[in-house]
Amino acid sequence: MRNLLTVIWRIITSPFRWFGRTFNQVQIFLTEEPEDTPIGDSFQKAVDNPNEILYHLNDLRKHIFRAIAFLAITTVFSFIFTSQIIDFLARPIGGIGELIAIDPTEPIGVFMRVALLSGFAIAFPYIALELWLFAAPGLSRNARIFGLIAIPIATLFFLGGMAFAYFVMLPTALPFLLNFMGLQTVPRPSSYLRFVTSVMFWLGIAFQFPLIIYVLAVLGFVNSRMLIQQWRIAIVIIAIAAAMITPTIDPVNMALVMGPMIILFFLSILLAGFAERGRRET
Repeated sequence: MRNLLTVIWRIITSPFRWFGRTFNQVQIFLTEEPEDTPIGDSFQKAVDNPNEILYHLNDLRKHIFRAIAFLAITTVFSFIFTSQIIDFLARPIGGIGELIAIDPTEPIGVFMRVALLSGFAIAFPYIALELWLFAAPGLSRNARIFGLIAIPIATLFFLGGMAFAYFVMLPTALPFLLNFMGLQTVPRPSSYLRFVTSVMFWLGIAFQFPLIIYVLAVLGFVNSRMLIQQWRIAIVIIAIAAAMITPTIDPVNMALVMGPMIILFFLSILLAGFAERGRRET
């Protein structure tokens, strides 16, 4: 009888014990400081001990596998509302009825592409978390905490870039594209949705620029002074990126893309300064 009560008690208290162990592990993970080794010494250590590189590559493989598995789950889950998303994406041209398919497999390809994009948007916070878990052991305590906080910020930036593409870019670009030279264009589902999802995805990625700069500043590769001095080169790079993302060659649409990217560049300078301050404090 006593053994039975002991087993029941262990079963009842197991969630609390698991939570306690997990909380202690997370607390240690977030508070411990890694060994501050210069980059040159770290590189030499990796050359002398190739097994350490293999260990990190194997660890990276595990993180990537979990991220891809979660992406597959969210993509399958997005099948439930993919038709509604396609109808939503077609609103700038008057609805899904304005799209004409001429290939029997075209609707299926369009459905899968949109499902993948929506699945990626849902899985984005977890993918960012896996990247953070891989990089966190080599970061300082402050950088770890900020990196964890940056995950929801990166998600908002990604969704903000997609929203900017849909609500600002497309209403301006589509009339120009569909009526160029007075020739009315009837878009196919595959070409139209490939164009829309590509613009939304790459603008969402472009909006991650400030956080990428912050990570580089934490690692010591860039600093705010360097970014300020090289602002002219940055504007040229932004213009090239805007030309690649922008669906049209007119300056209006390029300016619509360059505007927020320039603002994000100067925001990245502030984040780089914040990272430098954190490095000095540690």
